[in-house]
Amino acid sequence: MRILVADKLAEEGLDFLKQNKAAFDVKVGLKEDELAAIVGEYDALIVRSGAKVTAKVLEKPGQLKAIARAGVGVDNIDLEAATSKGILVLNTAEASTLSTAEHALALLLSLARKVPQAHASLKSGQLEWKKRSQYQGTQLAGKTLGVVGLGAIGTMLANTAESLGMEVMGYDPFLSIEAAWKLSRTIKKASSLERLLAESDFITLHVPQNKDTKGFINSDKFALMKKGAVLLNFARGGLVDTPSLKKAIADGIVSCYVTDFPDEEVIKTDKVIAIPHLGASTEESEENCAIMATMQLMDFLENGNIKNSVNFPECSLDRSDKKRITISNNNTPGMIEKITHLFADNKLNIADMINKSKGNLAYNIIDLEGDVNADLVKKIYAIDGIVAVRVL
Repeated sequence: MRILVADKLAEEGLDFLKQNKAAFDVKVGLKEDELAAIVGEYDALIVRSGAKVTAKVLEKPGQLKAIARAGVGVDNIDLEAATSKGILVLNTAEASTLSTAEHALALLLSLARKVPQAHASLKSGQLEWKKRSQYQGTQLAGKTLGVVGLGAIGTMLANTAESLGMEVMGYDPFLSIEAAWKLSRTIKKASSLERLLAESDFITLHVPQNKDTKGFINSDKFALMKKGAVLLNFARGGLVDTPSLKKAIADGIVSCYVTDFPDEEVIKTDKVIAIPHLGASTEESEENCAIMATMQLMDFLENGNIKNSVNFPECSLDRSDKKRITISNNNTPGMIEKITHLFADNKLNIADMINKSKGNLAYNIIDLEGDVNADLVKKIYAIDGIVAVRVL
């Protein structure tokens, strides 16, 4: 088992790999061609936000089975390419939840009192004490906060803001049962994103960026907002369409925009508070992310268990002394029957199994009484729709 660490990782994560006798190489700063040339030699890859795992990198994946992102965002990983090759992609969303929520709260409080703007003016020598009224702020109590995305971070921020006396409205069409249990019962559930935008004084974004959400805060959405709304983006910069944002600021619709993912154009835009991606940048968060990434990765490599994957279904089965096989396949009818038929033909009894699906992909962990030979693996691969097979 070999693991490639392609970004700087907290020592606690590397220590975990050492304790589990996992062979690993740390190679930071690899270019696309360099990473593509060696990635197939490894069973797994660990990255943060620096390394770019493109389709070209995954074109010849070799023995690569998994990619662990020590952090939340996976926009530096081509998920479609990884999934098509049967490569698991997991992240560590839970590890940085508290740090990111605290970061969002810090900015929310400081923006209400215009602290960044007043500080910048004072340092530049432009602020006259008698004219400091231009930086008069507002109390958060009684104001409406709209939280778009009620995952772990959005839920934690929503609950905290409510305790400060804010009216909180949340919108998440994919709200999980787990998140719903953690959400305060008195937080309003917006019937639509449009309603949330129209009624909120402060709007904060906590949704992943993908082909469906890229640029979804655009001119149509800005037109719905209250005059003078404050927009906070702690998810990904691409969620907000920059030309539409600049016009909304010029028209007075957005009084301030704060983003943890600025680009050069956004940084130069008036009434923008740009933060250099500090949401999870605490010592505790980086340690937690490194440990969680390595623990989840090792559990997958050694036991086939999946937790916090962004492209595979969650799937876990306690390990026994039986021979274990994991199978990834297209989520089509009749696949389980075809697979188990081969086991029966080879006189292998199923001691335990679990099957889970996510979209077009299904994943199976199967414990068998008996040995699994290369010929059987070859026959499983011959089934139309099989993506990957591993014998553990």
